[in-house]
Amino acid sequence: MQGAIKVKQAVRSLTPELILRAYASGVFPMAESRWDPKLYWIDPDWRTVFPLDRFHVSRRLKRTVRADRFEVRIDTNFPAVIRACAVLGEQRQETWINAQIVKLYTALHEAGHVHSVECWREERLVGGLYGLALGGAFFGESMFSRERDASKVALVHLHKRLCAGGYRLLDVQFMTSHLRQFGAVELPRADYRALLREALETTANFYSSGEAAGACGTHSSTQTS
Repeated sequence: MQGAIKVKQAVRSLTPELILRAYASGVFPMAESRWDPKLYWIDPDWRTVFPLDRFHVSRRLKRTVRADRFEVRIDTNFPAVIRACAVLGEQRQETWINAQIVKLYTALHEAGHVHSVECWREERLVGGLYGLALGGAFFGESMFSRERDASKVALVHLHKRLCAGGYRLLDVQFMTSHLRQFGAVELPRADYRALLREALETTANFYSSGEAAGACGTHSSTQTS
């Protein structure tokens, strides 16, 4: 299942508005590598999502979150987050984030559609993630970590924020071992698009500061093991 991808066609002219319409229809743009200037529409046979009411957090990570080792900020330095996600290194041998992706998603961030969750320590950006919000759906794009657990803490915070804001869907595109440990599951394209349609009909608030469980139900938003 994992890795089965339907590539539609190369994108000739792409705008932020077209990207929003694409996400609403279940497809998204990617480059084959950081150095490839071309973008392609991606339509996976199987899509990875998080059931928000079954998000799994280990005891060790929960202790890290409670220890407040990192200061979590929202949308304070999106350009730095997306640039960090595009950096190659020991933990990232390749990336699909090219210069055009950086430009387009920065424009979407400035328009209020794309958000960053950032982990800071001693005024240094040490981890985070970014993604696109549309209706009651959030599409996680990429994450990075410069210190142990920084990206994981950002993901835990994202989950809680989506629950508080009334989101119905957290889409993370492709399965990895990192995501599987949090409870991510794969869905066939038809099932994913049914969930997407329901989520797009929902009004959600990414900046909700309430503690309500929202779409995560009446139980705790995290499980421990």
